[in-house]
Amino acid sequence: MRNLITVVWVAAFASACAPTHVTRYAWVTGLKPEKAAYYRELHAKPWPAVNAMIKKAHIRNYSIYEREINGKTYLFSYLEYTGDNFDADMKMMGTDAETRRWWKETDPCQAPLADARKAGKIWSDAAEVYHLD
Repeated sequence: MRNLITVVWVAAFASACAPTHVTRYAWVTGLKPEKAAYYRELHAKPWPAVNAMIKKAHIRNYSIYEREINGKTYLFSYLEYTGDNFDADMKMMGTDAETRRWWKETDPCQAPLADARKAGKIWSDAAEVYHLD
């Protein structure tokens, strides 16, 4: 009986700690060839304060992938958002001094696609076509 109570308690605790919802986001941008090595170097040792801000903004499972397609290099970004107000959390990140300093290093490495450039952004939105948990 004691083991059953423990299992029920652990399951209830895990459920209470799990986010109520997860929204997945993905983006794509180009990577300038002359800046690619520096971009990789930055991400090999990300700044702890930037990682902490990402987590504070309710982001988890954040990944950036690199792929060459037809001679051009692209970055593909994916994250899971567990908060209640994505825009407010992104605004909070954008006002963080250390994150802004990080973006001053990473943004010049990226080559926005036409739609992002037109909107004054770095990353183009990607639509989810399929997902399986």
